[in-house]
Amino acid sequence: MPEGPSVRQFQLLTSPFVGQVVTKVGGSSRKLNVNDLNALRLQDSQVHGKNLYLAFVTAEGPFRPTAEGTVLQTEAACGAHCPAQGGQGQVGAPHSQDKELQELQHSQSEVPDGAEGPGNWLRIHFGMFGSIRANEFSRASRANKRGDWKDPAPRLVLHFESGGFLVFYNCRMLWCSSPRADPASDILSVEFHRGQALRALRAPDPICYTLLDQRHFSGLGNIIKNEILYLARIHPLTPGSLLALSDLEHLLDCIVQFSSEWLHNKLHGQGLHPKVYQKEQCPLEHPLMKGTFGPPGGFKRLTWWCPQCQPAVLPRDGDPSPVT
Repeated sequence: MPEGPSVRQFQLLTSPFVGQVVTKVGGSSRKLNVNDLNALRLQDSQVHGKNLYLAFVTAEGPFRPTAEGTVLQTEAACGAHCPAQGGQGQVGAPHSQDKELQELQHSQSEVPDGAEGPGNWLRIHFGMFGSIRANEFSRASRANKRGDWKDPAPRLVLHFESGGFLVFYNCRMLWCSSPRADPASDILSVEFHRGQALRALRAPDPICYTLLDQRHFSGLGNIIKNEILYLARIHPLTPGSLLALSDLEHLLDCIVQFSSEWLHNKLHGQGLHPKVYQKEQCPLEHPLMKGTFGPPGGFKRLTWWCPQCQPAVLPRDGDPSPVT
């Protein structure tokens, strides 16, 4: 599914439409009554981790953009040029990536009830190959299993008074009263809290589990996980408690730098060139290992690593044995 840099790019596609009124709607969403969005004004667009939030209000009255939305838009635009800060933000309500997906699958959409006031937000979580298109529809790039060239069906289409439109693909949408977010845990936020992140990384769990915990590293997904562990030369199953503080600091630097550079490249039309993700060899031509790892009872994700560049860490006397 799209990770933080991709969702930030999606948010920039929506920002030109902020302040405009929806004139026509469409889409195949079954969880959302798309007609409820007709004649509403897009008041704000924000991104938090892997979630995009759109605020809708009645079209009556003047348009007033929110200050927070302006800040987030600036963050997304600056990409790699905005260094992460170590502010003293509060930890938000904990909900893991897996719990997020369960919530989106089982929760019922709240009826916007006329979308009165700025508190009616549409939360959008993208699935595998989910995306947003502005002023164009996605076209089939290959035939399906039946041999048909069938274009992807959009979940939501919003036409605006300017004549432009937004198209949303493969995503789950639900109404909420406000964005659920903790900027201190967002890896692409200027408020990303390094101290808070370091405490999470020092947990005795395998480091690859901790990195995908959205409570601590919002926006970090499987591609980023694989790439940064290779860059930091850390075996994915190493318990964080066995790593030196300097190694954890370096891993944190890799998180911020890789994510910011990926966003920067996206905004300049450049693709991602992974070193180990879905590869057979590392850049040093060592053969890679592949496994499926995840916490007990949790979601398992494919992991690639180089046994030579990312050797397993042996426990010291008295330390628990690492998972092998």
